[in-house]
Amino acid sequence: MAKKLTLKDVELKGKRVLVRVDFNVPLDKTTGEVTDDTRIVAAIPTIEYITEKGGKAILVSHLGRPKGGKDPKYTLKNVAFRLEKLIGKPVKFVGDCIGPEVEKAVSDMKDGEILLLENVRFYPEEEKNNPEFAAKLAAFADIHVNDAFGTAHRGHASNVGVAAHLVSVAGFLMEKEVEMLSMAIENPEHPYVVILGGAKVSDKIGVITNLLEKADRILIGGAMMFTFLKALGRNVGDSLVEDDKLELAREILDKASTKKVDFVLPVDAVTAREIAPGVEKKVVMIDDGIPAGWKGLDIGPKTVELFESKLADAKTVVWNGPMGVFEIDDFAKGTETIAKALAALKNAVTIIGGGDSAAAINKFGLAGEVSHVSTGGGASLEMLEGREMPGIESLANTTGKKNED
Repeated sequence: MAKKLTLKDVELKGKRVLVRVDFNVPLDKTTGEVTDDTRIVAAIPTIEYITEKGGKAILVSHLGRPKGGKDPKYTLKNVAFRLEKLIGKPVKFVGDCIGPEVEKAVSDMKDGEILLLENVRFYPEEEKNNPEFAAKLAAFADIHVNDAFGTAHRGHASNVGVAAHLVSVAGFLMEKEVEMLSMAIENPEHPYVVILGGAKVSDKIGVITNLLEKADRILIGGAMMFTFLKALGRNVGDSLVEDDKLELAREILDKASTKKVDFVLPVDAVTAREIAPGVEKKVVMIDDGIPAGWKGLDIGPKTVELFESKLADAKTVVWNGPMGVFEIDDFAKGTETIAKALAALKNAVTIIGGGDSAAAINKFGLAGEVSHVSTGGGASLEMLEGREMPGIESLANTTGKKNED
């Protein structure tokens, strides 16, 4: 990947800086208050750097999936309050993202001030990457900073369209995401171990296929393990299986064998009759088969030991997807133990690929113990698949673009 310009490559003093952040955070349905501010916290170093250098930080983000019109349920107003608390300085909010109200708010800004614009997805033109809409967004800024890795796999107006009008540089969060994930894709240190979980093989086909070319070991947990186990002729009881993906699972297993990749499937599972807290559960050896009426909901203790042994000498680890139904404590042990095993690897680069894995590592309070927790679930998956990322491609390259400002 070509080297991209970052925040430190541009002069910020007195500049109007349009910053695409990812403030797509969960809100309380009753009060509208932010219930998890991880993504807001992640953007703060970029915002602080801009304001400390005398730039005017004009923040733009989407929130949720409004149906291309204004919907008070998806306003960013409460996000502005939370950011103000976290950053310890005033954050002005304007109830639109283009138009005269925004122009006035921007022209009133002094160097070092922060303004948050209203949800950019209140306009359907945002997701369509409409050129006129992108031009309107770009009109009141001098520089574009893309710090929203969570939308890097989308070609929308506020991340990609604006880059046709302004020099677009990476914020600190985007820079770290690209650096860490590129390393895992392009030049990982070996042994390189990939841990994949989650419900469906179909969600991870691209990742498995791409990483079979690079990884030394792939450890499979989560409900997707049962599709592989059934493909090998094991009895999986009432566990979740994608029956239409059994042939594909067999092909992946054959390919792993050809490529001499150690493709590790669980040897036991924690099972129950239903997915609920406090139900009767039992550990079943995979070779014995899971009885009818029971479903596998977590990897078992023997699998945890097996996975820990496969991680012991790892130098690079990428983890995407939980090992079981970790939201329920009865079925969280596998995910928690793997999280702790990664946290204990002090001589390895450990990367958590967003989404549920990020939620899990946060739940167990271990986010600070790994090298990197990605803020983008879908984006990190697509990057690991080796796909082109419009939000990264549109950033200015370090050669030849420097003096266009």
